[in-house]
Amino acid sequence: MKKLVTIVSFIAIAALMNAGEVLAQQTKQDKIAARHSFTGQQYSKEAKIDIDTARRAALGEFPGKIISEELEHEGGGSGLRYSFDIRRGSVTHEVGVDAVTGKVLENSLEGRKHD
Repeated sequence: MKKLVTIVSFIAIAALMNAGEVLAQQTKQDKIAARHSFTGQQYSKEAKIDIDTARRAALGEFPGKIISEELEHEGGGSGLRYSFDIRRGSVTHEVGVDAVTGKVLENSLEGRKHD
């Protein structure tokens, strides 16, 4: 009887550990999905660079906190760009990154002309 209880206990512990790992993995995937949520995702298949690469380029141009991001058709460059509003202190810049080449196309003070 003791042996059966021990075996059942091990099985129960293993099941709980697996459930915890599954929950942790799902939480990680949810965080990744939320991080990758941006306006204009329907154009993603047209982009040659991913949003993570574009974010790095934008933050390299104007370091700060990204407060909004979108993928849009807009004049200049290839015509498809990631657009980031980046805040540093009380200043917000719009930084545009070409979604095909990865080149920074715009770095302007936000507020004067907002799309």
